[in-house]
Amino acid sequence: MPVPNLKQTFAELIAAPSVSCTQPGWDQSNQLVIERLAGWLEALGFHCEMQQVAPGKFNLLASYGSGPGGLVLAGHSDTVPFDAARWTADPLTLREADDRWYGLGSCDMKGFFALAIEAVRPLLDQRFRQPLLILATCDEESSMSGARALAAAGRPLGRAAVIGEPTGLRPVRLHKGILMERIAIEGQSGHSSNPAYGRSALEAMHEVLGELLALRGQWQAEYRNPLFNVPQPTLNLGCIHGGDNPNRICAQCALEFDLRPLPGMDPEQLRAAIRSKLLPVAERRGVRIDYQPLFPAVPPFEQDAQSELVRLAERLTGHASEAVAFATEAPYLQQLGCETLVLGPGDIACAHQPDEYLELSRIEPTVTLLRDLIRHYCLEPAAPAPQVQV
Repeated sequence: MPVPNLKQTFAELIAAPSVSCTQPGWDQSNQLVIERLAGWLEALGFHCEMQQVAPGKFNLLASYGSGPGGLVLAGHSDTVPFDAARWTADPLTLREADDRWYGLGSCDMKGFFALAIEAVRPLLDQRFRQPLLILATCDEESSMSGARALAAAGRPLGRAAVIGEPTGLRPVRLHKGILMERIAIEGQSGHSSNPAYGRSALEAMHEVLGELLALRGQWQAEYRNPLFNVPQPTLNLGCIHGGDNPNRICAQCALEFDLRPLPGMDPEQLRAAIRSKLLPVAERRGVRIDYQPLFPAVPPFEQDAQSELVRLAERLTGHASEAVAFATEAPYLQQLGCETLVLGPGDIACAHQPDEYLELSRIEPTVTLLRDLIRHYCLEPAAPAPQVQV
């Protein structure tokens, strides 16, 4: 398969639909994107492995060179759903205007793969002392099942990994985690004229809300990281549903909430703390309380500020490393032994929005940055391991 120029590569990736969503009506396969990337990378001499994670859902591992170490350039192949009527033009057609490339995935983040291909092309006639791996995952925008599958398999990937999520070309070494949870309470309905006729799920939920807010206050007093714009963990009461009529004791009530822990906070310990508060409420109120995650937790992420990758990225970009509130696949790559950093050309402010775009002024600096990273990790001799004094 011939490899097109940068703009055409960009356009073809955007044209291949790959929405991932928890709503079945929106969810799509990413196979077309993965097959297109694999065809181009194979034509450049990469060895490509497609890994099926679920029906219609694939990861791509494309490697050039062999051996331990090396660099991983990583990203997700899926996009969020879109409302075409709110876009100026077709979201799946690349449009150039206002010194920008517009299209779904241009910023977040299929465009990163086109830039990675552009960066490596002129280097392929040189000797790769350590491998370059281009990783494209599935379902980052919903379940993160692609990255989870890689972490579960436990296969080492590389010495360093750069995830090209939109950071405005500023290195990000920390982000919060995400837990999205549901608490459902089942009581007993009855005539509202006498509270003894039933057990109110809504009144039990009132107690649960008080316990959650008390935990939030406790966690915010205990944990703080000034590197974040919002330096404490957050807990957002997102939606609540219950009851059906004013003159009936409410038999069922459900709450969905979002918890964003800081690095150093263990999601399972947070869940255990919540469960410890729910049992006494259930016993006092005579109701059944079911507490379940809506999705598996995405853990917080932190890469050591003194690590080789962070210091190299700070030098190459001219920016100190930062923290962001949004979550990425970074924790899963870190679990596989990679020093990991989030660093990409897009802007998070236009991600998940109509008329998503990438500034054309970011293209050349991104390609230069990626080439410098490839040279450092793949072409130059690896730094010798430190000697241990006995």
